[in-house]
Amino acid sequence: MNSFSLPSFASQPLTPTCLSEFDYGDVQFDNCLQQEQLDHSLSVIMGLSDDEMLKPLRQHAGVAAPGKDLGGWYDEFAGYDFRHSIERGFAPAHSLGQWISALARGYAISGSKPMQEKVHTLIQGYAAIPQVKAYAGLRFPAYTYDKLVCALLDASKWAQCPDAFDILNKMTDEVVPLLPEKALDHDEMRARPHIDEPFCWDESYTLPENLFIAYERGAGERYKKLAMQYLKDDTYFDPLSEGKNVLPGHHAYSYFNALNSSIKAYMVTGSDKHFRAAKNAFDFIQSSQSFATGGWGPNETFVTPGTGGLYDSLLNTHSSFETPCGAFAHFKLTRYLLRVTGDTKYGDSMEQVMYNTVLGAKPLLPDGRHFYYSDYNFSATKFYKPIVWACCSGTLPQVAVDYRINTYLRAPGSIYVNLYIPSSVRWLHEGAQVKLAQSGSYPFEQQVRFGITASRPVRFAVKLRIPAWAGDGATVQVNGKRIKEPVVAGSFASVEREWKTGDRIELELPLRKRLVAIDEQHPDVVALMQGPLVLFPITMTEPKVTREQLLASKQFRRGQWRTETHEGSLCFLPFTSIDQENYSTYLHVTA
Repeated sequence: MNSFSLPSFASQPLTPTCLSEFDYGDVQFDNCLQQEQLDHSLSVIMGLSDDEMLKPLRQHAGVAAPGKDLGGWYDEFAGYDFRHSIERGFAPAHSLGQWISALARGYAISGSKPMQEKVHTLIQGYAAIPQVKAYAGLRFPAYTYDKLVCALLDASKWAQCPDAFDILNKMTDEVVPLLPEKALDHDEMRARPHIDEPFCWDESYTLPENLFIAYERGAGERYKKLAMQYLKDDTYFDPLSEGKNVLPGHHAYSYFNALNSSIKAYMVTGSDKHFRAAKNAFDFIQSSQSFATGGWGPNETFVTPGTGGLYDSLLNTHSSFETPCGAFAHFKLTRYLLRVTGDTKYGDSMEQVMYNTVLGAKPLLPDGRHFYYSDYNFSATKFYKPIVWACCSGTLPQVAVDYRINTYLRAPGSIYVNLYIPSSVRWLHEGAQVKLAQSGSYPFEQQVRFGITASRPVRFAVKLRIPAWAGDGATVQVNGKRIKEPVVAGSFASVEREWKTGDRIELELPLRKRLVAIDEQHPDVVALMQGPLVLFPITMTEPKVTREQLLASKQFRRGQWRTETHEGSLCFLPFTSIDQENYSTYLHVTA
């Protein structure tokens, strides 16, 4: 267990945000899928040698590069030719920064000295590489720099790497002159001289988020200026802020991730335009781009609303949602928007994506195999990407470490419970040490229980997210008595009182079933949901089934549902329970 100083509510900066995050070490998880995914992902990274991880950048810089090749996208490979194959050498060392970041945050959670030492060793090894040589001619210099900015910031804050800011400044001095003078989209890159098509796919438009964070953490004014320089205002944030939907046709993950730069611009500078851009884009994605799972971007592209593009994807692709990368971007944006607005719809969306996509991802393997696409085809399976060490092998560990900071948020005198995961959070309030612990089998059971421990009686508010799908049936009890305050779906239920050790809260969320259509053009193609869960029909051939039969399905054992049709029993599983089974996400309902 990592030792930590208990944070004080009052010490947190609140402008322009209304909610702030806990530190990684403030939250502990019990046995749960989220903890299992974290432990496994970090163990894979810890199993890689430092030389293996640093080798591609060392090779590119022309310095000694011991260690074996990891393979796949991660290698520096002179024989790469995108016209024939991108199996090896596509993005050398692309995930190094993400792995270092995950290890630094993992150390903040666990206090593992070997994890901290690996972060320090990797940072020192990276610092010894000549930066200009490492980045010159690199296919994705902005992408690689961005991830290593995050790594150095996290190494400093969470792993106590003393010279991380010096290394960051040196890296920035040498690398930024190699980047374009402003954020360029793919079409703008194609209009400039380039070696081959993949050189037009770099993601300079995602840079500002981490540059703003560097400024916030004290790295200097230059990072705020750089962040402003790389905001993609002209063709992206400006029209989005005016309510123009310019998403269709864009690469789904990277342009969603760019929205985190927009909301971060608002959080740092107060720019209302950038808040509107992020909020409007999220609304566009949720209303016209999203599957019932919360995932989006079939074939990694935003579809044109009103064309039935989501339905078409059920027939013509198994590449439905770029899952770890997409969830990584989605969780950041929904957390930022929740912090800024206090609107529970962002927590609802985060929960939907967590349970129905990334929490059910096949685990990262030591040989680099990893889960990439969720498959929503009418004839679907879970599968590993045939290329090893692609981008999702970097984002999955970052998703896993961030479950903690997504679960609880805070404001002066209040703690907000956003996700219902067996866990506990500790903090300091008015000099009292307080712990809130939650338990239960949600989302398979509708009750979530909380217990309070406090070093002395102290007054604060506990605010519980009541999902919009709960309708009018949610209830909150304190010490066995229902609270008098209204419990309204789509808001935070607030219980403010003087709390003492032994106080308990029971939250009941009615897990009603509902049917969600794929799009307006196909109202009879529906997914079955219960609470936050999509219930995936386990079938190799689509059965004939009615709406009434779907809604009549019952949980006959934990995590397994069944209904009777004219063709026999039809079983359903949540995404987290699917392994080798054939499944579908949507079914055509008959009269």
